[in-house]
Amino acid sequence: MNTRARLCHIDTSRCVVEVEWLGAEGLHASALGEGRTAEEAEDRALQRLQARLRPQRTSAPAPVKATPTVQSPPEQETTPDSTEASTAGERQRDVEPQPTPPSEAPTDPDDWSDELTAIDLELQRIGWDREQERRYLERAFGHGSRHRLTRYSDLVAFLNRLRSLEPGISGEQAPVPLRRSDLIQQGDAMLAALNWSPQQAREFLQGQLQASSRQQLSDEQLLQFNMLLEEQLLHLKPSERVPVSEAVVEG
Repeated sequence: MNTRARLCHIDTSRCVVEVEWLGAEGLHASALGEGRTAEEAEDRALQRLQARLRPQRTSAPAPVKATPTVQSPPEQETTPDSTEASTAGERQRDVEPQPTPPSEAPTDPDDWSDELTAIDLELQRIGWDREQERRYLERAFGHGSRHRLTRYSDLVAFLNRLRSLEPGISGEQAPVPLRRSDLIQQGDAMLAALNWSPQQAREFLQGQLQASSRQQLSDEQLLQFNMLLEEQLLHLKPSERVPVSEAVVEG
Protein backbone atom coordinates (compact mmCIF):
# COMPACT_ATOMS: atom_id res chain seq x y z
CA MET A 1 0.00 0.00 0.00
CA ASN A 2 1.45 3.38 -1.02
CA THR A 3 0.39 5.92 1.62
CA ARG A 4 0.98 9.61 2.25
CA ALA A 5 0.52 11.37 5.61
CA ARG A 6 -0.35 15.04 6.08
CA LEU A 7 -0.57 17.04 9.33
CA CYS A 8 -3.99 18.75 9.37
CA HIS A 9 -3.98 20.30 12.83
CA ILE A 10 -1.72 20.67 15.86
CA ASP A 11 -2.12 22.48 19.16
CA THR A 12 -0.95 22.04 22.74
CA SER A 13 -3.27 19.10 23.45
CA ARG A 14 -3.65 17.11 20.21
CA CYS A 15 -2.64 16.49 16.62
CA VAL A 16 -4.78 15.47 13.65
CA VAL A 17 -3.20 13.63 10.71
CA GLU A 18 -4.72 12.55 7.38
CA VAL A 19 -3.35 9.40 5.72
CA GLU A 20 -4.08 8.86 2.02
CA TRP A 21 -3.84 5.61 0.04
CA LEU A 22 -2.45 6.31 -3.43
CA GLY A 23 -2.60 3.99 -6.40
CA ALA A 24 -1.74 4.15 -10.08
CA GLU A 25 -4.94 6.11 -10.76
CA GLY A 26 -4.45 8.57 -7.89
CA LEU A 27 -6.23 8.81 -4.55
CA HIS A 28 -8.23 5.70 -3.57
CA ALA A 29 -9.15 6.40 0.07
CA SER A 30 -8.17 8.55 3.07
CA ALA A 31 -8.71 8.59 6.83
CA LEU A 32 -8.21 11.01 9.74
CA GLY A 33 -6.56 10.17 13.04
CA GLU A 34 -6.24 12.09 16.31
CA GLY A 35 -3.61 11.71 19.04
CA ARG A 36 -1.40 13.47 21.55
CA THR A 37 1.53 13.36 19.12
CA ALA A 38 1.79 13.39 15.33
CA GLU A 39 3.08 9.79 15.37
CA GLU A 40 0.14 8.58 17.46
CA ALA A 41 -2.33 10.42 15.22
CA GLU A 42 -0.73 8.96 12.09
CA ASP A 43 -0.90 5.41 13.53
CA ARG A 44 -4.61 5.83 14.31
CA ALA A 45 -5.32 7.26 10.86
CA LEU A 46 -3.50 4.31 9.26
CA GLN A 47 -5.50 1.83 11.38
CA ARG A 48 -8.77 3.47 10.33
CA LEU A 49 -7.71 3.46 6.69
CA GLN A 50 -6.84 -0.25 6.87
CA ALA A 51 -10.19 -0.96 8.57
CA ARG A 52 -12.00 0.72 5.68
CA LEU A 53 -9.99 -1.12 3.04
CA ARG A 54 -10.00 -4.59 4.61
CA PRO A 55 -13.64 -5.48 3.79
CA GLN A 56 -13.14 -4.29 0.21
CA ARG A 57 -10.24 -6.70 -0.28
CA THR A 58 -11.55 -9.80 1.51
CA SER A 59 -15.25 -9.81 0.77
CA ALA A 60 -16.61 -12.03 -1.96
CA PRO A 61 -18.57 -10.53 -4.83
CA ALA A 62 -22.20 -9.94 -4.03
CA PRO A 63 -24.44 -12.68 -5.46
CA VAL A 64 -26.58 -11.75 -8.41
CA LYS A 65 -30.20 -11.60 -7.39
CA ALA A 66 -32.69 -13.49 -9.52
CA THR A 67 -35.10 -11.25 -11.33
CA PRO A 68 -38.57 -11.88 -9.87
CA THR A 69 -41.38 -12.74 -12.21
CA VAL A 70 -43.92 -9.96 -12.27
CA GLN A 71 -47.45 -10.85 -13.22
CA SER A 72 -49.18 -8.37 -15.44
CA PRO A 73 -52.20 -6.77 -13.82
CA PRO A 74 -55.57 -7.30 -15.44
CA GLU A 75 -56.26 -4.94 -18.26
CA GLN A 76 -58.39 -1.97 -17.35
CA GLU A 77 -60.47 0.17 -19.56
CA THR A 78 -58.46 3.15 -20.75
CA THR A 79 -60.12 6.55 -20.76
CA PRO A 80 -58.79 9.80 -22.27
CA ASP A 81 -58.45 11.34 -18.79
CA SER A 82 -56.38 8.45 -17.41
CA THR A 83 -54.13 8.46 -20.50
CA GLU A 84 -53.40 12.19 -20.16
CA ALA A 85 -52.69 11.84 -16.42
CA SER A 86 -50.28 8.95 -17.06
CA THR A 87 -48.45 10.91 -19.77
CA ALA A 88 -48.14 13.96 -17.51
CA GLY A 89 -46.73 11.81 -14.70
CA GLU A 90 -44.12 10.28 -17.00
CA ARG A 91 -43.05 13.73 -18.21
CA GLN A 92 -42.70 14.94 -14.61
CA ARG A 93 -40.45 11.98 -13.77
CA ASP A 94 -38.34 12.64 -16.87
CA VAL A 95 -37.61 16.25 -15.88
CA GLU A 96 -37.15 15.62 -12.16
CA PRO A 97 -34.00 17.59 -11.12
CA GLN A 98 -30.99 15.75 -9.80
CA PRO A 99 -29.88 16.49 -6.20
CA THR A 100 -27.26 19.20 -5.95
CA PRO A 101 -23.78 18.37 -4.62
CA PRO A 102 -23.27 18.89 -0.86
CA SER A 103 -20.51 21.48 -1.34
CA GLU A 104 -21.12 24.70 0.60
CA ALA A 105 -18.32 26.98 -0.55
CA PRO A 106 -19.20 30.54 0.55
CA THR A 107 -18.81 33.59 -1.67
CA ASP A 108 -15.62 35.51 -0.82
CA PRO A 109 -15.98 39.26 -0.13
CA ASP A 110 -14.21 41.69 -2.46
CA ASP A 111 -12.68 43.81 0.32
CA TRP A 112 -10.28 42.09 2.73
CA SER A 113 -8.88 45.30 4.24
CA ASP A 114 -10.51 44.83 7.66
CA GLU A 115 -9.03 41.36 8.03
CA LEU A 116 -5.56 42.50 6.93
CA THR A 117 -5.66 45.39 9.41
CA ALA A 118 -6.75 42.99 12.18
CA ILE A 119 -3.82 40.70 11.32
CA ASP A 120 -1.37 43.60 11.72
CA LEU A 121 -2.83 44.40 15.15
CA GLU A 122 -2.61 40.76 16.24
CA LEU A 123 1.00 40.51 15.12
CA GLN A 124 1.83 43.58 17.20
CA ARG A 125 0.05 42.08 20.23
CA ILE A 126 1.94 38.78 19.92
CA GLY A 127 5.23 40.55 19.27
CA TRP A 128 6.05 39.09 15.86
CA ASP A 129 8.10 40.87 13.25
CA ARG A 130 7.95 40.12 9.51
CA GLU A 131 10.48 37.30 9.87
CA GLN A 132 8.43 35.54 12.55
CA GLU A 133 5.31 35.93 10.42
CA ARG A 134 7.14 34.55 7.38
CA ARG A 135 8.30 31.45 9.27
CA TYR A 136 4.83 30.80 10.58
CA LEU A 137 3.20 31.20 7.16
CA GLU A 138 5.77 28.80 5.68
CA ARG A 139 4.71 26.17 8.22
CA ALA A 140 1.00 26.79 7.90
CA PHE A 141 0.48 27.46 4.18
CA GLY A 142 3.72 26.60 2.39
CA HIS A 143 4.73 30.18 1.53
CA GLY A 144 6.01 33.16 3.49
CA SER A 145 3.68 36.03 2.56
CA ARG A 146 0.08 36.67 3.60
CA HIS A 147 -0.44 38.36 0.23
CA ARG A 148 -0.17 34.93 -1.39
CA LEU A 149 -3.23 33.74 0.51
CA THR A 150 -5.69 33.68 -2.38
CA ARG A 151 -8.59 32.13 -0.44
CA TYR A 152 -10.56 34.26 1.98
CA SER A 153 -11.15 31.23 4.22
CA ASP A 154 -7.37 30.77 4.61
CA LEU A 155 -6.94 34.44 5.53
CA VAL A 156 -9.68 34.17 8.16
CA ALA A 157 -8.18 30.93 9.49
CA PHE A 158 -4.82 32.73 9.85
CA LEU A 159 -6.47 35.64 11.69
CA ASN A 160 -8.47 33.40 14.02
CA ARG A 161 -5.39 31.39 14.94
CA LEU A 162 -3.42 34.58 15.67
CA ARG A 163 -6.17 35.70 18.05
CA SER A 164 -5.76 32.50 20.05
CA LEU A 165 -1.97 32.83 20.49
CA GLU A 166 -0.31 34.10 23.65
CA PRO A 167 2.14 37.04 23.41
CA GLY A 168 5.75 35.98 23.08
CA ILE A 169 5.20 32.59 21.44
CA SER A 170 7.56 31.89 18.55
CA GLY A 171 6.48 31.31 14.98
CA GLU A 172 8.18 27.89 15.02
CA GLN A 173 6.15 26.66 18.02
CA ALA A 174 2.76 28.28 17.47
CA PRO A 175 0.00 25.83 16.37
CA VAL A 176 -0.96 26.18 12.72
CA PRO A 177 -4.58 26.88 11.70
CA LEU A 178 -7.00 24.42 10.23
CA ARG A 179 -7.48 25.06 6.50
CA ARG A 180 -11.23 25.35 6.17
CA SER A 181 -11.24 24.87 2.41
CA ASP A 182 -9.47 21.52 2.81
CA LEU A 183 -11.96 20.43 5.47
CA ILE A 184 -14.90 21.31 3.22
CA GLN A 185 -13.41 19.33 0.32
CA GLN A 186 -12.72 16.33 2.57
CA GLY A 187 -16.30 16.43 3.81
CA ASP A 188 -17.64 16.67 0.26
CA ALA A 189 -15.69 13.57 -0.77
CA MET A 190 -16.96 11.55 2.21
CA LEU A 191 -20.57 12.66 1.71
CA ALA A 192 -20.36 11.57 -1.92
CA ALA A 193 -18.75 8.24 -0.91
CA LEU A 194 -21.67 7.72 1.49
CA ASN A 195 -24.00 8.44 -1.44
CA TRP A 196 -26.07 10.78 0.74
CA SER A 197 -28.49 13.34 -0.62
CA PRO A 198 -28.19 16.97 0.59
CA GLN A 199 -31.23 16.36 2.81
CA GLN A 200 -29.58 13.35 4.47
CA ALA A 201 -26.41 15.37 5.06
CA ARG A 202 -28.38 18.23 6.65
CA GLU A 203 -30.31 15.87 8.92
CA PHE A 204 -27.09 14.18 10.07
CA LEU A 205 -25.46 17.57 10.72
CA GLN A 206 -28.51 18.77 12.65
CA GLY A 207 -28.63 15.62 14.73
CA GLN A 208 -24.92 15.57 15.59
CA LEU A 209 -23.98 19.26 15.92
CA GLN A 210 -27.33 21.10 15.94
CA ALA A 211 -26.52 23.13 12.83
CA SER A 212 -28.29 23.39 9.49
CA SER A 213 -25.18 24.23 7.43
CA ARG A 214 -21.47 23.53 7.68
CA GLN A 215 -20.85 27.26 7.33
CA GLN A 216 -22.29 27.63 10.84
CA LEU A 217 -19.53 25.41 12.27
CA SER A 218 -16.21 26.55 13.64
CA ASP A 219 -13.07 24.98 12.17
CA GLU A 220 -12.86 22.62 15.17
CA GLN A 221 -16.50 21.58 14.71
CA LEU A 222 -15.97 21.09 10.97
CA LEU A 223 -13.08 18.75 11.71
CA GLN A 224 -15.30 16.89 14.21
CA PHE A 225 -18.05 16.59 11.57
CA ASN A 226 -15.58 15.05 9.09
CA MET A 227 -14.51 12.48 11.67
CA LEU A 228 -18.16 11.61 12.31
CA LEU A 229 -18.63 11.09 8.57
CA GLU A 230 -15.61 8.82 8.54
CA GLU A 231 -17.19 6.73 11.30
CA GLN A 232 -20.23 6.32 9.07
CA LEU A 233 -18.00 5.12 6.22
CA LEU A 234 -16.43 2.49 8.47
CA HIS A 235 -19.86 0.98 9.13
CA LEU A 236 -20.84 0.73 5.47
CA LYS A 237 -20.82 -2.59 3.66
CA PRO A 238 -18.28 -2.74 0.80
CA SER A 239 -21.06 -2.94 -1.79
CA GLU A 240 -22.59 0.30 -0.44
CA ARG A 241 -19.45 2.39 -0.77
CA VAL A 242 -18.71 4.71 -3.67
CA PRO A 243 -14.98 4.66 -4.58
CA VAL A 244 -13.20 7.88 -3.59
CA SER A 245 -11.92 8.34 -7.15
CA GLU A 246 -15.57 8.52 -8.30
CA ALA A 247 -16.91 10.38 -5.27
CA VAL A 248 -14.77 13.54 -5.20
CA VAL A 249 -17.00 16.61 -5.48
CA GLU A 250 -15.60 19.56 -7.37
CA GLY A 251 -16.06 22.91 -5.73
